[in-house]
Amino acid sequence: MADGWVPPRPLHELADLDHDRAHRRGYPEAVYCEGKSVDQVRTIARAIRDGATLFTRATPEQAEAVRAELPGAFHDPEARLLAWPPEAPPAAGGLVVVVAAGTSDRPVAREAELTAGYLGRRTQLVVDVGVAGLHRLVARLELLREARAVVVVAGMDGALPGVVAGLIAVPVVAVPTSVGYGAAFGGIAALLTMLNACAPGVAVVNIDNGYGAGHLAAQIAAPVN
Repeated sequence: MADGWVPPRPLHELADLDHDRAHRRGYPEAVYCEGKSVDQVRTIARAIRDGATLFTRATPEQAEAVRAELPGAFHDPEARLLAWPPEAPPAAGGLVVVVAAGTSDRPVAREAELTAGYLGRRTQLVVDVGVAGLHRLVARLELLREARAVVVVAGMDGALPGVVAGLIAVPVVAVPTSVGYGAAFGGIAALLTMLNACAPGVAVVNIDNGYGAGHLAAQIAAPVN
């Protein structure tokens, strides 16, 4: 054994993968990469070679390790998300529209859009329709009203989800982002605004949680049995 080299830990010392989740819940397991080492992510990727999964919050180095084990895996560096297998399943159910208040909110919005898409929904992304220029939002109302669920991603004051919810008849999934100047407190200001939205039908996920928002929207827009 070379000096300083440490053999990789076996999978059972790192994770207990939920291989039955897709059967039990209808959606596959996701691997949250943040906080894991590159070797840990590589070991997990090797173990799920035959199963569908998403890898979220992956660094470039983690993404490289996943793609070494799962050649051809889809990778979106902006969303920091990988998907295996690389092809999204056939779309079914209703449309999920993901709205980003500003371009700075786009990475979280893209994570939400890709998550909903890889969970089997049709998706469309709308960017830069924040409350500073409401005419841009009004111009997209026809599209918003075609959706079964709308994800609204916003930082700063976080006012956009309440505005959208007041204009459409379907559930809004609000995502506060950590975008904004100092008094935004890393997304807490937006989070509190969304939690206090006076328009009904707004569900709020945690700060920067595009994956959680996309998953919830996919469930809302699922085919009706």
